[in-house]
Amino acid sequence: MKPRTRRFLLILAGIVVLAAAAAFVLNAFQSNLVFFFTPTQVSKGEAPKGRTFRAGGMVKEGSLKRDGNSVQFIITDTALDMPVRFEGLLPDLFKEGRGVVAQGKLGEDGVFVASEVLAKHDENYMPPEAKHAIDQAEAERTGKSLSQPAGEKP
Repeated sequence: MKPRTRRFLLILAGIVVLAAAAAFVLNAFQSNLVFFFTPTQVSKGEAPKGRTFRAGGMVKEGSLKRDGNSVQFIITDTALDMPVRFEGLLPDLFKEGRGVVAQGKLGEDGVFVASEVLAKHDENYMPPEAKHAIDQAEAERTGKSLSQPAGEKP
């Protein structure tokens, strides 16, 4: 085999190995990608079926029910509610009336089965996705635009 042909085959093999490595990395990234949805978006069917996603909003007052290690509560975006079931220990800062983001899958019965629950970490913080989702749901409910300043009439 000529040196030129050998060099060409080595370069070609290197390109094939790099392409395979890139394909594996992109596949791993795609399978670990988790999107955020509000209860309103979930009820409209925008959330993926059978895949893990994050749902967030406020924990509805009076909705928290504990049964041993099992916890049930309702997430609301002020427009619609979504029941959540979680097996495990909740974060110390988890409380009714506060922002929360839960990661898991939507069950066949319409209950979101969470594998992880994240609570806000201080009095002034709410996950940006949850804050925007609540603002958007409130705007849809009242018929106002998000860009419209408070107190101004359309």
